[in-house]
Order: sequence, then structure tokens, then C-alpha cells
Amino acid sequence: MKFSTSEINQILGNININGSVKSKFFFRKVSIDSRTISPEDLFIALKGEKFDGHDFLKNVFKIGVKAVVINQGRQNLVPKNCPFWVVADTKEAFQNLALIKRRKLKIPVIAITGSVGKTTTKEMTLEVLKSYGKIKVSEKNNNNEIGVGLTIHSCEESDDLLVLEMGMRGRGQIEILSKFSEPNIAVITNVGSSHIGILGSRDSIAKAKCEITQHLNPEGAVIIPDGDPLLDENLRKIWNGKVIKVKLEKNRENIKLNSFSDNVILGFYDSSKNIIQIEKKFFEISFKGIHNALNFLYVYAISKELSLNFEKYNKFKFRSTDGRNNVINTNKLLIMDESYNASPESVKACLKLLLDYPGRHFFIFGSMKELGNKSEQYHREIFKLINISDIQRCIFICDKELEIKIRKYWQISEKILIVNRIDNINTMINEMTIKGDVLLVKGSRYWQLDKLIPHFN
Repeated sequence: MKFSTSEINQILGNININGSVKSKFFFRKVSIDSRTISPEDLFIALKGEKFDGHDFLKNVFKIGVKAVVINQGRQNLVPKNCPFWVVADTKEAFQNLALIKRRKLKIPVIAITGSVGKTTTKEMTLEVLKSYGKIKVSEKNNNNEIGVGLTIHSCEESDDLLVLEMGMRGRGQIEILSKFSEPNIAVITNVGSSHIGILGSRDSIAKAKCEITQHLNPEGAVIIPDGDPLLDENLRKIWNGKVIKVKLEKNRENIKLNSFSDNVILGFYDSSKNIIQIEKKFFEISFKGIHNALNFLYVYAISKELSLNFEKYNKFKFRSTDGRNNVINTNKLLIMDESYNASPESVKACLKLLLDYPGRHFFIFGSMKELGNKSEQYHREIFKLINISDIQRCIFICDKELEIKIRKYWQISEKILIVNRIDNINTMINEMTIKGDVLLVKGSRYWQLDKLIPHFN
């Protein structure tokens, strides 16, 4: 699935030819990394916070690359007799070419966003939808305006389905991702409190998440949780197409099945067996917790839109990623590694799951970031849950400013130990725990709690 110079000319303008060189090329794919590029690739010189692709132009031409895309004013960096396209913004050029690649693919594109749960939902699709064919998903944390483009550009002709995770920090970002990916199915897992310090309110967060429908195929569908009025209201303003809602219940008691409309998929979750019942079918999943059962419902809704069928009883084992749904058994501890990031909703869900495990419970908690003036409120809520739980000890890591406020104004139990650095936390946990204890590790990326995991007994 190659790009030709004539195709690129239509998007970026005519190629600049220095000297008498061949002006018609075909490119195997688009690349932004001089370390992994091959002579058959087109190099786009992106400028980031910590790097500038223009610094590597000589290197990529030495490798044998036929042409590059550069920003206006950087022409002097291109060696003589080397063809190039010059644009106002190489990032925009990268995205425009991603859109051309997406249209060449002619396969369904699933876009997943949400305050929490989007990565887990994406990972579940690999296993649940495998009967559909070869699935390409966003790897690692490739969920921003560069990462989503990289995933699209990495697709091959043999791929049958593309699943994109879409993250955001502010308004307008999801719309951009939707614009150059043109999804067929969109999933909004929830509207939580992540980035509320930037966006100001859950209503603003809901508006930002609903941007995923701006370039959704009009014949497609958006899948959302049932019972979120903010999401319903904001979605209704910009999307007139199909909406599918999912709802999870713990049991069938007092549930009137005929009270739900045809567009609601209802699931019943048995936490003791980790089994979900949906439409007379049973699904056993490897990820524990009601929050993961709800994530599974989103994937089931996707499968219905793709017309996939399941047996009466189905069992799925999902791959774990570092810092998410990662359960580690050491010689002494069962460790719930949820260290990748933290929001009020995800911390509460993980605490509930921690307390479901038998044994004594311990919690390493890195303070939650990007909560703005809501930070103290959300941290207080977590502290209250810890205070009334049977957690033996919580080590809370925060900056000095928050620690002073906590010690001066908050009522905290003796089970909460406050520190400002992650140094020596391993030693403290190793000394206070015994064989059979369960440890939850969760906090914002800022604290890099993943560095602690290898050092527990």
C-alpha cells in the first residue's frame, strides 16, 4: 500500500527537485524516526518538545531515503540534489497523509476514548474480536496526534480491523484525531475527572469526549455508558446517528428487562466467578473487577456492530500491560500493579478490587495530578475510603504543599503515612508485610511508581 509522488503532490503541493534527479517515486510508508527508517520510506521531519526531525535530514538521505517533508524555512538543511516537500506545518502534513492512508485501507476503524478504561477496552478487542481477522491496535501510549497517526501509518494491506485509542488534554484534540482517522464506530467509556484541572468541569470533559463523533461515519455508531445525563446531552447536540448504550448490573433481582430500550445492551456480572451474562450468553474474563466487566460490555457492543457471533459459553484471557491490570505474585506478596496513572474513578475502582482479595491489604498511593482546584476534594474522598476500610497501611506520596494542608486541616487515620519521595518505600513495605499480603500500587505518572515494582520481596 504505497504512496506515489503524484498522490503526495495533491496533498502537500509539488515536490521540490534540486538538479536532474528522478521526480517520480513510490514510498512504502511514512516514517518520523531516522533510527528505524528504510530507503523505501518517506521521512517527515517533525519538531517536538525534545527533538527536531530536521536535525536528522542528512542522516536519512545517507540511508538512501528518496525524499523528505520539511517545514518552511528549513530548506537550507536539505543536501543538494535531494528532493523535498516544504509545508507550513509538518505535523499537519503527517496527519493529512495519515488520512489518505486510512482511506486506502478500506477497513473498519474503531476509535476509543474516555477518562478511564480506554486502554483496557482497546486491549480486550484483540482477544474478543480475533475471529474478525487481523487486528491492528494502538501500541503503548500512542493515543495522541502523533501516536494515532503512527498507528494508521503502520497498518498493512493484510489488516482487517483498526482499533485506535484516543487520549486528550484539552478541547479540540479529539476532533483532530477523529478528522484524520474517520472512525466507523466510536466508544466513549466514561466522563470522569481526569484533566478536570485543565478543562474545568465534567461538562467540558463531556463536550471534549463527544468530539470523537465529529468525523464519525454517518452510517456508523457511537457506544456509551447508560445513565450519564452529561454525556447524553452533549452527544445529542452534535450526533444524529446511531447510539448504543451499555449497562452492567450485579444481579437480575428487581431488574425489569422490558424497561430498557432496544439500543441498550444489558449485562449481569458475577464477581465471584468473574463471569458476565449478556443476551443468554456467558463470558468469563481474565481481568477482575466490575470496571473491567463494563469495559468488556463496550467490546461486546463493538462485536455486535461487526456482526460477530459467540458460543453460549466463552472464555477470554487478555494480555496485561505494564501498570494496568497487571497482577504479580512474588515470594511473599500479591501485587496489583496499576502504576501507570491515576484518577479519582480509577483509584476507587482499584481500591474496591484490592479489598476483594483475601489477606491483609496495603496501598502505595501517588497523588493524582491535573485535578486543579478539585484536587483536595478528590483526595479527601480517597482518604475517607481508606479510613473506613481494612487497609493495614497506605503510603501516600505527595508534594510538600499538599502534605502541609493535609496535616493542618484533614483528619487522617494512623494507617496513612505521608512521604514526599519514593525513596525507601520498598524497604518500608518489605518490612511491614508478610507472606500472603496484597499490595496495590497506583498513582499519577509523575511519581513513576513502576520503578518500585521490581524491588518488592
